[in-house]
Amino acid sequence: MSTTEIDLLRRMFAAAIGAVDPLKILAPHLPARPKGRVVVVGAGKAAASMARAVEAAWEGAIDGLVVTRYDHGLPCRAIEVVEASHPVPDAQGQEAARRILKKVQGLGPDDLVLCLVSGGASALLAVPGDGLTLADKQAVNKALLKSGANIAEMNCVRKHLSAIKGGRLAAAAYPAKVVTLLISDVPGDDPSVIGSGPTVADPSSREDAMAVFKKYGMEMPPAVQAHLESPACETPKPGDKRLANCETRMLGTPQNALEAAAKVAAEAGFTPLILGDLEGEARDVALVHAGIARQVAKHGQPGKPPLALISGGETTVTVRGQGRGGRNAEFLLALAVALGGQAGIYAAAGDSDGIDGTEDNAGAVLTPDSIARAADKGLSAKAMLANNDGYGFFSGLGDLIVTGPTRTNVNDIRIILIK
Repeated sequence: MSTTEIDLLRRMFAAAIGAVDPLKILAPHLPARPKGRVVVVGAGKAAASMARAVEAAWEGAIDGLVVTRYDHGLPCRAIEVVEASHPVPDAQGQEAARRILKKVQGLGPDDLVLCLVSGGASALLAVPGDGLTLADKQAVNKALLKSGANIAEMNCVRKHLSAIKGGRLAAAAYPAKVVTLLISDVPGDDPSVIGSGPTVADPSSREDAMAVFKKYGMEMPPAVQAHLESPACETPKPGDKRLANCETRMLGTPQNALEAAAKVAAEAGFTPLILGDLEGEARDVALVHAGIARQVAKHGQPGKPPLALISGGETTVTVRGQGRGGRNAEFLLALAVALGGQAGIYAAAGDSDGIDGTEDNAGAVLTPDSIARAADKGLSAKAMLANNDGYGFFSGLGDLIVTGPTRTNVNDIRIILIK
């Protein structure tokens, strides 16, 4: 096991996160202060750090409320920070979202709503649509998380079961000006998908939402079916006059993070090859990465070693086992099995928010001798992969990456070094 490569992997991961830290990148994107009031609202894993960055950059009166994941809060001067559950919503998130809706109502055209949105907002802004309960939304969220649906599909459903997402927050703020600052956690950086687009017109339909249930064989609770079958559940669409005075500004993206990691790799003598934002089952994505890594090692294609493969995006895991997982641990364990201990290949994968799924680690590190070291401890890589127990595998080796909450979120960062 080479400490040099492991150190490089960790430094690349840290650089990627630093490149999308709200405290470093937010201030230049703030709009001019309005004639009227400023109301700051927001949600997501980066909400607290975004709120603190706003307060640091702006003087004068501010009224605000943001909701973030438990243990992701930061103390702010004037903007209230509420913590709630993610990825399954809870009563704290529901109450905070109701208060946010109330805060933006009754404003005039000279007022400004500054909305801070990052990944995680979908679960944290939990106001059920008409006829639905929090329990309905919790059941659907749990089913979506286990289904294998991608982030766009999940958020399509969430928008149509919500009273605040899918442009409804902006509609409630009309006729005030709404400026949304975004940190993207979705492939393609579509503002209507990030955090389920609470201030952005929604091009998807309730029929699209129902199709997700059918595609993944998910049971649709009676109240949810009745809601989606009603035209009243449809979200504000492009061209809706209530959203005419809305603007979005992108602060940080997965590409920013990948480029920062690439710079560190290049400085260490590795040619960086950015593969972009990828989706799909973690195991399938791992097989593709393994194939590219082997081709580099054996044939020098599409680049010669030393080379760093770098990718982002969000994979999915169809849960069939009982182990402790996380999509990055799943990816790495599948990669380990596919590579079979091939010499000269090292890897790391982690979630930029510092939490891999629902675990306490951001991700893990893979070395050429991981499988052999695990076998010495009585750990079978193939058996643990079948049980979705990537966390258990890498924890047993002492190879987890633990950062704690980073208070930003541009999804996953995957790095493979080929010497």
